[in-house]
Amino acid sequence: MNVLRTDAHPLTQLVDLAAERLGGSVLHATDDFFASKDNLLKEHAPVFIEGKYTDRGKWMDGWESRRRREHAYECPLSTHAPRPLFDSAIVRLGLPGIVRAFVVDTSFFTGNYPSECAVEGVSLDGHPSLESLLCDTLVWTPLLSRDQASLKGGSRNVFEVHSEERFTHLRFHIFPDGGVARLRVHGEVMPSAGWLGHRSRPQLVDLAAAEYGAHVVACNDMFFGSRHNLIMPGRGVNMGDGWETKRGRREGPDWVVLRLAAAGHVERAVLDTLHFKGNAPDFASLDVARVAPGDPCPDGVSDASCWVPLLPKERLQPHTLHTFEDELARSPGAKVDATHVRMRIWPDGGVSRLRLFGVGSDLGRERVGMAYLRAMSNVDLAAALKACCGSEAWVTAMSDERRRSPMSFARLAALTTRAGELWDALDTAAWDQAFRAHPRIGETQAEAHQSALARSWSESEQRNVSGAEHAARDELREVNEAYEAKFGRLYIVCATGKTVAEMVAMATARMAHDPATEWAVAAAEQRLITALRLQKLVLR
Repeated sequence: MNVLRTDAHPLTQLVDLAAERLGGSVLHATDDFFASKDNLLKEHAPVFIEGKYTDRGKWMDGWESRRRREHAYECPLSTHAPRPLFDSAIVRLGLPGIVRAFVVDTSFFTGNYPSECAVEGVSLDGHPSLESLLCDTLVWTPLLSRDQASLKGGSRNVFEVHSEERFTHLRFHIFPDGGVARLRVHGEVMPSAGWLGHRSRPQLVDLAAAEYGAHVVACNDMFFGSRHNLIMPGRGVNMGDGWETKRGRREGPDWVVLRLAAAGHVERAVLDTLHFKGNAPDFASLDVARVAPGDPCPDGVSDASCWVPLLPKERLQPHTLHTFEDELARSPGAKVDATHVRMRIWPDGGVSRLRLFGVGSDLGRERVGMAYLRAMSNVDLAAALKACCGSEAWVTAMSDERRRSPMSFARLAALTTRAGELWDALDTAAWDQAFRAHPRIGETQAEAHQSALARSWSESEQRNVSGAEHAARDELREVNEAYEAKFGRLYIVCATGKTVAEMVAMATARMAHDPATEWAVAAAEQRLITALRLQKLVLR
């Protein structure tokens, strides 16, 4: 963990996952006697008002607890003991994601700031209650330890974090007490799985939305308004809530480049110049590019050859919501599986929002799905893998693989290959455990426990069986019983796309195998099932 104190660190250019404008909220604090916990996430910079007091003391723009005097509590985050009692706050992130840096801003807290801090995170589905977040059995993952997070007063203390796990809530500790003006949580947005919609039913989504993980990576100028405002939720609240360049005194253009939340084909663009009445650009254009993973992001000038026109140079009106759809359909950029978009404006000026509605491509789905798999907590990953294959030994091996060899979780093809290799290396007891996690062909209830996800996949895989005639299903039941009588385990077959007649014929042929041969054949069928389920897990 690198600890930095600087006002200009590149990681602080990432979105603030805890921002109040994005839905971030301080749900609980052990104490906020002097100043409210709700100030922690305020968007505006902290201020100091000389001579302003409340009935509890000096008014401060931040979260401030009273002075603690007890000294009998050992903090589980520290290597030292005993430690003083400490105060804590629970933060619900506005956008779930991977945390890259914390900014603990102690501006104006110069004689009453904490000595140290620590942060833990947890990833929870849905909308957990405060009671569940305060439960002693909830397991929090350390992100920033006390021993590495000493604080300076009146400063923006920046702490770099090395974690690849997705979080939805944070627990922020201050030691032993005191005041913090603002907490910023910079990172990479990672929404819930499936935000692109089901691949069998493509739907238009805003590929440029910050809440889905889009990021404005570069611009040539943002003198008056930040480039990051372009992709924020909702419409701009005023002229300061947009991207605005200075008066260039030249022909232009000014430019901005953003990375889409997922690779895809852009079908509709919305350029909003709301509130920009005397300083909107005269014209704007859009271009797209496809950038391979690991390649440098193109800028708006020197990498001209990589850009393909999406929207030709179009005239803009002040204070207007512009929608372009037909213009995009006729452009060469509409055919590009885009990962990045460049907007140019002439000669300069301000744009409030940019929306780029499109359909995620197979490439986009794979990248999003694999990123989500890499960012799952260990518990969630184990549950997801268990739905793909019921062998505990295989689930453990795959979880260890993610920790030791992240490249195995970089692409779906590599993941499937490695999953097969780890499966082949297991013994027959592990194989049999996986077999027992399936229902018999033609039935719905497995011998071993199945998750809701695994049950839904089993039903889908056996769709042809449920629609078969009674005679065919009776024949399948008889062959199941004969197979089990001979081999002592259920008949395992990759049922996806197969008719009842085909599965009966396969079972009959396999009855002629000796036990060793049939173990290998059954294991190969499970390997196929696992590969298909991994594909469903990633591509949704």
